[in-house]
Amino acid sequence: MSEHPTHKAHSASSEPTEQVGRIPYPTLERHCDVAVIGGSAAGLAAALQLSRQRRGVVVVDDGTPRNAPAAHMHGYLGCEGAAPGELAEAGRAEVRMYGGEVLPGRVVGVYRRDDGRFRLDLTGGHTLVARRVLAATGLSDELPAIDGLAEGWGRGVIHCPFCHGFEVRDQRLVQIVTHPLGLHPTPLYRHLSGRLTVVLHDPTGLDESGVEALAASGVTVERGEVSRVVTRPGGEVSGVEFADGRMIEADAVVVSSRFRVRADVLAGVGLTTTPHPTGAGDFVAVDPRGETAVPGLYAAGNVTDPSLQVLPSAAQGSQVGAMIAFSLAEEDVRAAVRHSGEEADWDHRYGGTDRAWSGNPNGTLVHEATSLAPGRALDVGTGEGADALWLAEHGWKVTATDISGNALARVRAEAEQRGLAVQLVRSDANDPAPFGTEVFDLVSLQYGSFKRTPDQRGLRSLLAAVAPGGTLLVVHHDLTPLSDPVDVAVQTRMYDPEAFVGVDEIADALAADPETWHVETHETRQRPPGAASTHHVSDVVLRATRRTG
Repeated sequence: MSEHPTHKAHSASSEPTEQVGRIPYPTLERHCDVAVIGGSAAGLAAALQLSRQRRGVVVVDDGTPRNAPAAHMHGYLGCEGAAPGELAEAGRAEVRMYGGEVLPGRVVGVYRRDDGRFRLDLTGGHTLVARRVLAATGLSDELPAIDGLAEGWGRGVIHCPFCHGFEVRDQRLVQIVTHPLGLHPTPLYRHLSGRLTVVLHDPTGLDESGVEALAASGVTVERGEVSRVVTRPGGEVSGVEFADGRMIEADAVVVSSRFRVRADVLAGVGLTTTPHPTGAGDFVAVDPRGETAVPGLYAAGNVTDPSLQVLPSAAQGSQVGAMIAFSLAEEDVRAAVRHSGEEADWDHRYGGTDRAWSGNPNGTLVHEATSLAPGRALDVGTGEGADALWLAEHGWKVTATDISGNALARVRAEAEQRGLAVQLVRSDANDPAPFGTEVFDLVSLQYGSFKRTPDQRGLRSLLAAVAPGGTLLVVHHDLTPLSDPVDVAVQTRMYDPEAFVGVDEIADALAADPETWHVETHETRQRPPGAASTHHVSDVVLRATRRTG
C-alpha cells in the first residue's frame, strides 16, 4: 500500500520546501524502476509497456515536443489527422491506467550512483533514483537564419513530405536549399506538386548533377540568397524575397533543418553524441535493444534517429520499453528477487532514522471514529502507524497494512513500547487478497493512495474488506492546488494524482451500487487543528456504511 507522497498522519513540519507560486513544494527523493525523460510518443509508448509489466515508472516531461508547432500529425495509422496533443493526452491516460506516473517538470542532470543506479536531478531540487533510464528527449530543429522561417515553422513552412506533403499538393511550393541534404526530399515534392521551385540559397557541397536532373525534369531552379519569407496579414505564406529584392510567389515554403539531439542532461554519465552521416546534426547511438554505450541507459525516438515520424518513434519506444523490462526481469532472476518499484520508493522514505510524520493521529479519523463502537479495524497504508495505534488505544482490534517493511517495523517498535496489539501485514492494495479473508467494522484509508489498474483490483479489495454494517472512511487531500500549472524551468511536480485511485473514484464506485452502500458524507473540509502541512489545507472526507440487507 502506498501513501500520498506528501502527507500521512500529519506531515512533519521540518521538511525543506521551496516556494513556487502560491504552493511550497517539499524537496523529495523518489525511487522507481525506470525513469523516462520525455513524455512524447517514444517515451509514453515505452512507459506503457513497462507499466503493464508492473514496473514502477516515472515519466518526466517538460512539455516541449518536437512537433509542438504542428496542428495535425499524419501517417499515424488509426490517428490520422489528430492533433499531436491529443495523442500525448491519450498516451498519458493509458500509462496512468496501469499506475505509471507522468510528472510535469524537467531533468537537469543524470549521474551514476555508487550502487549502480542512476540519480536524476530535477528542477525544484528534487531527485529521482532509478534502476534504468530511458532518454526520449528528442531533438531540436535548427533553422537557417532567414526571417519568417521560425514563425511559420510547422504551418506554412514545412520540412517533411510525409508529415505535410499531401496538404500542400498542387500548390506553389518554394524549396529553400541550405545544405547538401536539402535536395534529398525534392523528388517527393516534385511528385506532389507540378508547381515546385527550388532555390539554391547555399549551393555549397551540392551534387550539381542532381540539380541538373531536377531542372531537366521540369523543376524551376533559382540561385540566390533568400532574405525572408513573406506572409499575408493572417500569417499565411505568400512568397519568398531574395536579398537582391526579387520575389517568388508561394503558398508554402519547404526547408530542411539541421538538428541537435537533446542530450546535454546525459553528460554526467559520460554519454556523448555521434555525428550524423549526413552532416546535418548528431544522434545518440544505441544497440539493437536500445541501450546506449552507458549500461542501463537506453534511448528511443528522434534522439536516436532524426528521420523517425511519430508512428515509428512510438513503435521504437514500445520495443525499447520491452527490452528494458527484459533487462530488469533478468537482473531480478539473477538476484532471486521479485522487485517492486513502489516498495523501494516507500522503503526509502521510511529508511532513515528520523520520523517521516508527526506521530499524531489524523484529526478527521479521531473525529469520525469517536462516534463508532470499537470493533475490528483495518488501517490501509498505515505509514508509521499513528492512526492504527490510536485505534488500538481506544479498544479497536486493529490490522494495519503497508507496502513498506521499514514503515511496519516502526509501527511494531512503537506498539511494543506502548504495550499495544496491532496485527501488521506487508501488502499493497493491488496484491491478491491484500487484507486477507477477514472483514472489518471500520476500514480507514487516511491520505492513502494506490495505483490504478484497468480491472480496479485495489478498489474492489478495499470495498470488499468492509463488513456488513461496517464503515468505510476515506480522507484525502483536496488536490485543487495541483491543477495549477507548473513552471518546469524552476519546479517539478513530484506526484501524479491521476496515476492513483482517488477519493472521487471511490465515491463513484459507491454511488454506482446504492443497494450495497449508503454514503453518509462526501465533502471538502478544512483540515482539523494540529495538522502540520504547508501545501494542503483542506481535506476531502468520504464516509459510507455497507448495508446489512
